[in-house]
Amino acid sequence: MAVDEKIRQIAFYGKGGIGKSTTSQNTLAAMAEMGQRILIVGCDPKADSTRLMLHSKAQTTVLHLAAERGAVEDLELEEVMLTGFRGVRCVESGGPEPGVGCAGRGIITAINFLEENGAYQDVDFVSYDVLGDVVCGGFAMPIREGKAQEIYIVTSGEMMAMYAANNIARGILKYAHTGGVRLGGLICNSRKVDREIELIETLAERLNTQMIHFVPRDNIVQHAELRRMTVNEYAPDSNQGQEYRALAKKIINNEKLTIPTPIEMDELESLLIEFGILESDEEAEKLLAADAAAKATA
Repeated sequence: MAVDEKIRQIAFYGKGGIGKSTTSQNTLAAMAEMGQRILIVGCDPKADSTRLMLHSKAQTTVLHLAAERGAVEDLELEEVMLTGFRGVRCVESGGPEPGVGCAGRGIITAINFLEENGAYQDVDFVSYDVLGDVVCGGFAMPIREGKAQEIYIVTSGEMMAMYAANNIARGILKYAHTGGVRLGGLICNSRKVDREIELIETLAERLNTQMIHFVPRDNIVQHAELRRMTVNEYAPDSNQGQEYRALAKKIINNEKLTIPTPIEMDELESLLIEFGILESDEEAEKLLAADAAAKATA
């Protein structure tokens, strides 16, 4: 079944531990509050991309249930697609742990099942939440297969988060001309780094994109998470709730979708030195080692 071209298929990428799933679910809850019809497709083997929407530890995944039944064709859509907070539809693709089997094949199997069984009907946004900062191999599949068309990178002013953002931009560029994928912007999930807003705005400019929103650090996010809730549900009138609403509105109205211009390591290193993030040879060597490792597995 063909997917309606009016549906916006977005994806959230970012360094592992940056708060990507938390940021995406809080933002999507705010988008649903504004009347947008949302489908979340979790693409992380941990199956934690929908937990705040469903108030649960982990949702039964498409691939886990398919393995029990023998084939994905033996599943019914309502078995794997649940309705969560504010009517958001929730699916977890599931898959092997990283390094064991091909995660990408499982993700595409799950997505194809959803498309063929009508999961993409009557929705405005499909959101893919993808594991960590892996833009090569299996976890690039939503980009490589032309599923996710609009990418948002969750980052911060920390060295490795910025390195990951640049690396993800590199992955987007690789498929921009064949799959039509575009970068929608950087979301700065603050770590209270000095001059953080200025730093991420400068990085965004270098990457030919925008810092679409700066999300301040607030412990209310953790309080909500402990209760397996989004801030929109736990503390709807809070300042943080308003921040996620602001980000949601910006994504809904975003027309600045670009082909990124990732920078070379020496330029990133110079930027980090300029802002006082990178101060020692040891830190520089760590960055170079990470870059070499990423290129070796690409």
